Amino acid sequence: MVKWSRLFNADGHDRRHQMQDEIRALLPTARREQRLPPPPIEPKEVTKIALRLKHQIEQVIPCELEEEQVTKAHSPIITQAVLKTAKEAGGEQHQACVVFCLLVVKKWFKKQSTAELWDADLHDVRAVAAEMMAKRLIEAEEDMDYLFEEMLLKRYSTLVDGEPTAPANAIEKAVDLHAVTVIGSSGYQKCINYLWRGWVVQDDEDPSRFVNYENKTNTNYWAHLDPDRMRVPRYQNWVQIAMSFIFLGLYTGAINTINPSGDLDVIEGLLYLFTLGFVCDEINKFWKVGRFYISFWNMFNSTLYALLAVSFVLRMIALGHPLHEDRRDRLNELSYDFLAFTAPMFWMRLLLYLDTFRFFGAMLVVLKVMMRESLIFFALLIVVMIGFFQAFLGLDSAEDNLISDSAFVIQAMLNAVMQSPEFEGFDNFAPPFGIILYYIFTFVVMVILLNILIALYNSAYEDITENAIDEYMALFSQKTMQFVRAPDENVFIAPFNLIEMFCLILPFEWWMSDATYAKLNDHVMFVIYSPLLVLTAFLEQRDARHVNYNRRRGEEDEDVTHEWEQVLNECDFEADGWDKKVQSSKPNVEFDTAVLEVRKLQEQIEEMKTLLYALTEKGWGGDTLEGSKFDKLSGSKLGKFGDGGENAGGESSESGGQ
Repeated sequence: MVKWSRLFNADGHDRRHQMQDEIRALLPTARREQRLPPPPIEPKEVTKIALRLKHQIEQVIPCELEEEQVTKAHSPIITQAVLKTAKEAGGEQHQACVVFCLLVVKKWFKKQSTAELWDADLHDVRAVAAEMMAKRLIEAEEDMDYLFEEMLLKRYSTLVDGEPTAPANAIEKAVDLHAVTVIGSSGYQKCINYLWRGWVVQDDEDPSRFVNYENKTNTNYWAHLDPDRMRVPRYQNWVQIAMSFIFLGLYTGAINTINPSGDLDVIEGLLYLFTLGFVCDEINKFWKVGRFYISFWNMFNSTLYALLAVSFVLRMIALGHPLHEDRRDRLNELSYDFLAFTAPMFWMRLLLYLDTFRFFGAMLVVLKVMMRESLIFFALLIVVMIGFFQAFLGLDSAEDNLISDSAFVIQAMLNAVMQSPEFEGFDNFAPPFGIILYYIFTFVVMVILLNILIALYNSAYEDITENAIDEYMALFSQKTMQFVRAPDENVFIAPFNLIEMFCLILPFEWWMSDATYAKLNDHVMFVIYSPLLVLTAFLEQRDARHVNYNRRRGEEDEDVTHEWEQVLNECDFEADGWDKKVQSSKPNVEFDTAVLEVRKLQEQIEEMKTLLYALTEKGWGGDTLEGSKFDKLSGSKLGKFGDGGENAGGESSESGGQ
């Protein structure tokens, strides 16, 4: 079974604090079975750094400001001086945890915004500022090794109620807080890309550390033919997509080859075997993670598996009856009815595994937000329906038909929700009150509530589509961290987990030594995933050659030569003077044109003041003014003011003499 011992701690007290700390997390954090290695910095020190940053942001943003002033490219609020001060919050030794602490500060401001509604806008802007500062610090770091290993992937803890929280890194924290601004930064996405491709992996000896893949530049094919590479998120995703299509193919074959006798054929047997593997995987994850594992897709999959389980149970009960018996035929028909009922869910289930493609990923984000917004509509609808339902029952004069009338009222109300109201029959409910009441209900539902739902959907769609790229990157980062955050030592993706459960754990794990059992798992995984490993080893060999090529050219490991870069090495813009022309004509986009003109005028005025002071010290004479630099700055010849200059000079001399 999955070995979580390296990552998780089962101490109940720590677990409670972890639940409080991650109550708003997008990704669940599983129970720890053993204590993690101590974080590199004491939790108390990390908390102090976060408090320093919180104090800084409160001083930088003392009042409510427009969010655009904080988020725009050359913000007058988040200046280079502010960023330099933020880096100094960790001192010389602990600057790497500043990005993590800024995300903690963002979480604090969000909680403060909820607790102090009168200052909610102020705290929200401060939370945005904390996130923007984290993004700027990530993008300003040029040392990629330091950025990955120290700033983004090293785990830290803070203190909550005097107890340290579960160690987490900036990558996990940003995903938990749905910090799309940080997630959309170039350095963050580069780190996610390395994790996704398996170029950065967790250390086998210390899973709290992330290290570079040792065979990243190895061009030997056999060095990459390793079953441990199935931990790579990209390869796990490929297997999940393949299993989903096979699962769908088995369902299509089963539903289109109905057996009149009710016997199970090979296709149906494999279908239910796959279902058992998926059910065991869901149960195992829920048992490890807890209630935070529950999400829309988990409930969707659980509903699908439950319907398939009902279909299988009915088939087994039918097999217990004699052939050609009516009850057996009826149970078989009912079993196929449940099986056919799940067809839309089978096809919709593919969306869960196709979210790595940008189109499907963006649409899934939209659907998720729409479903969340629908909760407001359904809450209002349930209250309204209960009130009108009670009113209709109160108007019913035939009390002996309470059950049939209740069914009629519920169906009519649901038809109205589906925009197909039926007014016939309500004349029997204490006329004319019944029909009037149904008219009112139809108006409230179809005109008011449904339009509210449409407005919520429209708002959700606009919010997501305007920020579709960042939302997709957040979804992709979340999926990557689902594979990386709690990795399996032995990766057996459903339905291969049945092989692990019944062929490895039960007969061997309880008595075999750890080293021998690990080797046995490697051999079994190699056999299972050999078709994929042959392909992945070829791809990694090709990537190794590409990395070596890029390093010889002095480029980044993942660099790809585009068509506009193919002749770039033959161009020398400095030698031909083109760069000088560009520099002289390019606009200054850091400041507005008005600000630049005012600064230019200020410089000229300062220079004029300097010349005036110099002339005053020497004495204002006509000869002094002739041809002076002050004459040039004024834009006119000052010679015509010679007399005035002499008079002024004389007065100055006299006053000096006096």
